[in-house]
Amino acid sequence: MAGTVLAVGTMGVAAVLTVSLGAVGAAAVQAQRAAGAADAAALAAADAASGAATGIPCDRAAQLAEADGAALTACEVDGLVATVSVHLGFGALWATASARAGPPAVSAPG
Repeated sequence: MAGTVLAVGTMGVAAVLTVSLGAVGAAAVQAQRAAGAADAAALAAADAASGAATGIPCDRAAQLAEADGAALTACEVDGLVATVSVHLGFGALWATASARAGPPAVSAPG
């Protein structure tokens, strides 16, 4: 009888760990999807700001974020540099990511 209780308890713990690790893995995947959507949106906005692509920078960013299943929550364009934030739903939670794109900063020769 004691062996049965121990076996059932061990299987219960294994089931809880499996479900927990699966949820953590899914959350990590969603976070990476949000980061990818933010990167794409920032690049699209920077391209539009530089004239390499047509359209209004933040509108282009919103289109790219939406294509990746995310929603644009913030967009700021300063010259040729675009900074965006997106969020992506994950059940009752949200994965949020930000990205910045534009030409590299120019430093004075030293």
